[in-house]
Order: sequence, then structure tokens, then C-alpha cells
Amino acid sequence: MTWNRLRVAGANSSPVSSFSSSSSVYGIPFYLQFLNHPLFLACLALTIAQFIKFFITRYKERRWDPYRLFGSGGMPSSHSSIVTSLAIAIGIHDGFGGSLFAVCFILACVVMYDAFGVRLQTGHHAKLLNQIVYRLPEEHPLADSRPLHELLGHTPLQVIAGSMVGLAVAVGSYLTSKAWV
Repeated sequence: MTWNRLRVAGANSSPVSSFSSSSSVYGIPFYLQFLNHPLFLACLALTIAQFIKFFITRYKERRWDPYRLFGSGGMPSSHSSIVTSLAIAIGIHDGFGGSLFAVCFILACVVMYDAFGVRLQTGHHAKLLNQIVYRLPEEHPLADSRPLHELLGHTPLQVIAGSMVGLAVAVGSYLTSKAWV
């Protein structure tokens, strides 16, 4: 069943009947009628990107780092994967010519620009500040301050890889749903 048939099915059903636990539209169980598919796909893309980071860290550094499951920075960009998946899923669901897709597209561009622009520079600044603090004499008031997080932003390659994860999730879900019709 395609996304458009799900949306049309939900629009044609009576609001009163959709709240009964035994109702189903086009054979869709009640608990799946209110599933926001683009939101689900965005969360799925985020989860996949974070797990990829986790295993890349394991491969590169030969250690398990649970922070990589929730932390920012690294390969691929989970921020890019979530906004790309959301924009593509909304484009498939509501059409690529609509206002909602335009808003999501601009949001995705801003988030990805921020990831490899502002946040990457913030990470570089954190690294420099940490080096300065490490060189302070022990009697200095800032000598025992906590180090700043250095892995904040992304390289353009990491942003592109995150976008590819998001694209793969959204398009893969669409193709899978078409295969079941």
C-alpha cells in the first residue's frame, strides 16, 4: 500500500469510526492509522546514522565508545540524515512541488550548512582552547576546568554521507511500500 493510499484512506474515514479499536481502513490496524510516516523515517535515519558512527569508531579506534550512539560529530552526519530523510519523505508523501517540501528543503540546507560550517569551526576552536588550558600552570584558576567537546561539526564528506543515509531510508521505504502493493 502506498503512502498516498494511506493518506486518502485516512481522509475518507469517519473521525468517529477511526477511534474505535476494531476499525481498520484498507486493512490497516488502528494502531498504525496515526503513524506519521515521514517522522518515523527521520527517526529511523537518525538511529541508523548513530549506529554507523558507533561501528566506525569501533573499527577505527579498536574500542567500543557508547558516547558515539548519542554524541554529535563524526561519520556520517546524523543531523544531515534526519533532515534529508524528512524532506524526501515529505516530498514523496505530499509532493515535491508543495510548500511543505520547500520548507523542509530549506531547513535541510540550513542544518547541513551549519553542520560543516559553524559547528565544524566551533570544534576547531574547542580544540585550540583545550590546548591553551592544558598548557596553563597548575596554580592558574582555569587549569583544572573541564575540557570542551571537540567533536561537534562535520566535514563536507560526512554531511554528504549523512544525506545519503537519509535518502536511502526514505527512498528505500517508498520502494518497499510499493513492493507490498
